[in-house]
Parts: sequence; structure tokens; C-alpha cells
Amino acid sequence: MTQLQDYQDLYRSAAVERSPTGVLVVRIRNGDEPLVWSPRAHAELPELFAAIAADRENRVVVITGTGDTFIDWPEGHGRALAEGQGSPELWDRILFEGKRLIMQLLDIEVPVIAAVNGPALAHSELAVLADVVLAADHAVFQDAAHFVGGLVPGDGMQVIWPLLLGPNRGRHFLLTGSVIDATEAERLGVVGEVLTAEELMPRALELAENLAAMNPLLLRYSRQVMIQPLKKAMLDQLQLGLALEALASISGRDEPA
Repeated sequence: MTQLQDYQDLYRSAAVERSPTGVLVVRIRNGDEPLVWSPRAHAELPELFAAIAADRENRVVVITGTGDTFIDWPEGHGRALAEGQGSPELWDRILFEGKRLIMQLLDIEVPVIAAVNGPALAHSELAVLADVVLAADHAVFQDAAHFVGGLVPGDGMQVIWPLLLGPNRGRHFLLTGSVIDATEAERLGVVGEVLTAEELMPRALELAENLAAMNPLLLRYSRQVMIQPLKKAMLDQLQLGLALEALASISGRDEPA
């Protein structure tokens, strides 16, 4: 059986610690800095989620970022892929990791709380797929990594955001690069609570400890029944979205004269 020491210090993309009550806090990062989405994170986080899912000592999982940012995506980041510079071998790896990133997160069988500590500009699905989503009042949500950057909105973004916002508002969000702030996200039902930066983690840990005190099978089975429709939707659409993302990227490659 997987144990905490098997994965706690294994990945640069996340700091992991667990309380005596079984509350596992995952702080995504780049070393000691906020996470700017990277190939390393794309490769490491699926393996971390798989290890967390296999560790039966985890009672509740809290996912947050580092500093005042959840996940950053600077302008122009990923342009090489959008311009068709990704090789078939690179896209094969991206598809493999991209599917595992979502499905291994959904395979975690205990409640997941997201404490969105700042802007989530890329891979915001890692936050909004949680069972409880809390946001700092300066947090914003955007899909800066896909359509507005020249890539098909795959990676599960095409699944989760229309589910959360409704089909029309969800497509508008993905196709325009709109930014949704924390207050608006709460009004739209994306976020459960908005708090100050100072209040965010204490509230997340309070909720986590309250949940961790409950019957462990109640926790596991409640998570499973609530997450099953999302797993089914992702199984139906995730691989297609990733494949079309790759195909559209390759089509943008300059052909030799």
C-alpha cells in the first residue's frame, strides 16, 4: 500500500504535508515559488494524484497554490505548440499525461477541497473539479492556455466549464478568454465561499478537519457518488479534446516551400 513517505518529497511541483487526523495539504508550486504551468508540473502532478489516491491514510485532501497565485500562465507561454512546433512524440506524451492529470485527480476517493489562493489562469480545472471550492477575494479564473493562445480548449476545460457555467456562458468563457473574478465566480456557483487571503487556509483547514472527523467510508462513498458523473463525462470527452488539440496544433505547422 502506498504511504506518505513514498511521495511526500518526490515532486518539485508540490509540497505535501498531512495532519495527524488525515488532512493532506497539497501546495502546488515551482520550487519555493508560485507555479507557472510547466512540462514538469504536467508530468509530476498526475503521478502525485495517483499516489494520493492509493494512500488509504488520507481522509481529506486540500489543494492550494503558493504565495498569492494558484497557477500562472504568462502571455505567450505555450506559443510554440500553438504554432505547430510540437512533434508527434511530444504530443503523445502530452496526451498521456493530460488524460492522467484529470482522471487521477478524480480517482482520489476522499473529499477534495480547493483553496484558490490567487489567479488560476491555466488548468483551473484542478480547482473547480474539487468538491468544495473556496477562493481568496483577489482570485480570478481564466483559460489563458487554450483558445486565446491558439490551442483547442481541451484538457477537460471543454467539459467542466460548460457544466459549471451553462453551455452558452461556458463556451463564451473559453472562446473569449474572459476573466471571472472571485465574487462573480461565487455568484455563478463556481465557488462556494469567497474569503480574504488571510482567512482562506484557516477556513479550508476548518472544513477539512470537520470532514476528517466523520466515518471514513461515508467520506469515500460520498465522494465517489458525487464525482461519478464527472468521471463519466471526462471519459467520454477528455481524450477527444486532447487529440483535437494536437491535430489543430500540427495543422498550424509551416510546410516547406
